[in-house]
Amino acid sequence: MSEAQNKGAIQRFLEASPDSTGKTLFVAIALCLCASMIVSAAAVALRPTQEINKLKDKQVNILQVAGLYEPGVDITEAFAASFEPRVLELATGRFTDQFDAATFDDRASADDPATSIALEEDPASIGRQSKFMTVYLLKDDAGEIDKVILPLHGYGLWSTLYGFIAVEENGNDIFGLQFYSHAETPGLGAEVDNPRWKALWSGKRLTDENGDLQITVAKTAPAAGADFHVDALSGATLTSVGVDNLVRFWMGETGYAPFLANLKAGDF
Repeated sequence: MSEAQNKGAIQRFLEASPDSTGKTLFVAIALCLCASMIVSAAAVALRPTQEINKLKDKQVNILQVAGLYEPGVDITEAFAASFEPRVLELATGRFTDQFDAATFDDRASADDPATSIALEEDPASIGRQSKFMTVYLLKDDAGEIDKVILPLHGYGLWSTLYGFIAVEENGNDIFGLQFYSHAETPGLGAEVDNPRWKALWSGKRLTDENGDLQITVAKTAPAAGADFHVDALSGATLTSVGVDNLVRFWMGETGYAPFLANLKAGDF
């Protein structure tokens, strides 16, 4: 038996040339394992911070769409002082105490068959719709509702757009619309973030005197008139169609229409 065969596998490995195939593979695999462990540990350690930042970003967007955001303010305090979150049952348009509004997750609810429905007619292309949504009540100094902030989402050209629409206490006048998450084309569909386009929503109305939903995102105004029209984004036809579809879906009968009707009547 040769001297090399008398040596153990570890000894042969250690004595091998540094640029041998075995040592090269060993170093590569060891580095990959170490890197993956570091990345995994960092992800776990940073998850609570990431969740806090996601919550703060959401609160910033709610403050902004309600016209209350001021740079430098404590977001958590400003949000808590201004808004009362409530879980809404969409079918009845009334609030429910079945869930804790502080922890209820609308997106997780939409994925749970127990709290959601599969949509047969799905203009917003969301697949499933939660039966419950968290809405945010902005009250005045007298404790009366000043505005309601309603979450909405739907598919544009490349992505699902998540945002909020702020509606006045009359349940019909739009104060603002803002998206906080999407992956639309920069310079085109991503212009949903342009302050000039977002400003077009202020003062528009959802329904006409007969209660018919008329709000439209299009190149030309609908027959109902300019009060119900928001100009489509230039060069972003499919994103504009997506926004039109998702707003009309969520403001319609399968969305917030029952709640808005109750809001108008002061009965919710």
